[in-house]
Amino acid sequence: MLNLWLIPIWPLLGFLLNGFFGRRLGKSLVGKIGCGSVGLSLLASLGAVWDLAGLPHDARRVEQVMAPWIGVGGFQADWGLLLDPLSAVMILVVSGVGFLIHVYAVGYMHDDRDFPRFFTYLNLFTFSMLMLVLANNYLLLYVFWEAVGLCSYLLIGFWFERPAAAEAGKKAFIVNRVGDFGFGLGVMLLWTTLGTVQYASAFAAAPDRLAAGGGLVTAITLLLFLGATGKSAQLPLHVWLPDAMEGPTPVSALIHAATMVTAGVYMVARSAPLFNLAPLTMGVVAWIGGLTAVFAATIALVQTDIKRVVAYSTISQLGYMFLGCGVGAYAAAIFHLMTHAFFKALLFLGAGSVIHGLSGEQDLRKMGGLRRQMPITAWTFLVAALANVGIFPLAGFWSKDEILFGAFAGGSLALWALAVGGVFLTGFYMLRCYYLAFEGPSRAPSHVHPAHESPAVMSVPLVILAVFAMGVGFVGFPPEHGTYHRFVEAVFVVPGALAAHAAPPGELAAMALVSLLIAVAGVLVATWFYRWRPELPDRLAAQYPTTYRILLNKYYVDEIYDALFVEPIKRGAVWLWRRFDEPVVDGSVNGVGAIVRTASTLLRYLQTGYVMNYVLSFILGVVVILGYVAFR
Repeated sequence: MLNLWLIPIWPLLGFLLNGFFGRRLGKSLVGKIGCGSVGLSLLASLGAVWDLAGLPHDARRVEQVMAPWIGVGGFQADWGLLLDPLSAVMILVVSGVGFLIHVYAVGYMHDDRDFPRFFTYLNLFTFSMLMLVLANNYLLLYVFWEAVGLCSYLLIGFWFERPAAAEAGKKAFIVNRVGDFGFGLGVMLLWTTLGTVQYASAFAAAPDRLAAGGGLVTAITLLLFLGATGKSAQLPLHVWLPDAMEGPTPVSALIHAATMVTAGVYMVARSAPLFNLAPLTMGVVAWIGGLTAVFAATIALVQTDIKRVVAYSTISQLGYMFLGCGVGAYAAAIFHLMTHAFFKALLFLGAGSVIHGLSGEQDLRKMGGLRRQMPITAWTFLVAALANVGIFPLAGFWSKDEILFGAFAGGSLALWALAVGGVFLTGFYMLRCYYLAFEGPSRAPSHVHPAHESPAVMSVPLVILAVFAMGVGFVGFPPEHGTYHRFVEAVFVVPGALAAHAAPPGELAAMALVSLLIAVAGVLVATWFYRWRPELPDRLAAQYPTTYRILLNKYYVDEIYDALFVEPIKRGAVWLWRRFDEPVVDGSVNGVGAIVRTASTLLRYLQTGYVMNYVLSFILGVVVILGYVAFR
């Protein structure tokens, strides 16, 4: 078995080398270090997973303590790493997809003057995410949970000279603090209740120490899930992710596909033994996921920025993952996380290729006809779009339908119907995005240079991701019994109704056919609107202007938050500044200074510098003393 520390150490070394010496090394060597370090991490991950798969089915768990960390009284937390089938899937996703994004970034960021700083942050991001998924306890997970938040802030605001980028970075950081506060409370409550933060010890103790359905386990899991809603951009803490598009496109791909937003789904799946004891929390997770999936999909229907369409798609697909976790279909949720990583990275990198080919243009209304000028980008983007929709036999079809079946088997027809409605919307907005960008006549302004295909360093990762987006779903075939399922099944204990409902092949096939037909219907409606009758969208927007404005302005959630939270806090801060900070804090400091100044003004009359004054003072002092002695 390989030493697990070899998996995250390479991106850490890349971060240190580029961080300290990057400006002296030159762009070529910085790029090689940045990509090579993640490539070595991928090789180490492949070796570790290969060794893990060779162990007996019930012994696929390797835990290694790198160093002692905190030991106070009965509390113990180490720098420990855990490799089991769940973390194995995650490290392959993080290092594999992350490596392709790093390679793509060499071409995309080639002309940026802060090229070394970019790869420094990118390597740190990858290291932090690998440590997050390999941690063997909640405290270490929390440390790197915060580290990926820091990296997202640095990378979203990478072009900090742009006010919008700086604001987006701050927004991501602040919104995540809300969720992370709840997550931290959940970890503390877990420790005070179970006396440990180690996964194995906590999960073993939970059934005896926490009453199933009780208030304590419900509180712990709800607080943990609050952290997940922030990190994975679920309602109501989703608002930071669309604005994160202000960062460079490789950052968007890394955040959405391999790091950051997947952390919340991973944490809930890792905590399955706790969540299974809290049916109320499971219901909350499922409904938040289902509602987020449809909510984000409706917004994506009318967005005009190509990256924002893909961003809202991420929020929606993350909703499906949480829906899967909420109904107990943890394996299906992680399966969708894995397949989603490939086609979502491909969508973002494809969007970045379009932006690169159009010299920075992101507005879909100024695109069109790009398939003829950018054929590789066009067909790979189409593959990713169809995989995202869940069209057979692409990757998203296999994982999405398992989640839908989990919702149905879990006994919630309403949740299933909600999720299926989201499938139709996904088919519509993804093909709308493709048609507006790549088909029809060009709508680019006359002064814009003709688009061009991206160089090989960017297009080759697109092709590789497209191959995975087409084929990686087959590791889940046959459904619920594929290679993937046999590998991860020992990690998850399936609860309640889902475990009792064995999935007959005929029933699975029928439900998959229903969802496939609904997805195809969404694709056909988009084709009708944007290929055969392109005048219909404008006509429909004019016919229903209120609905169109609501969707275009994202249900005015940002404006509501601004009115309810941002402005009151801002006004409160101004009031404290004027009523307390200036008169009390500044007044106290200035008052002390005034007293010292006045005292020194009086005392300086005694310190004149004239010897005659000092002699006179001395004589007067002697006279006073002698007078006191003589007449007392």
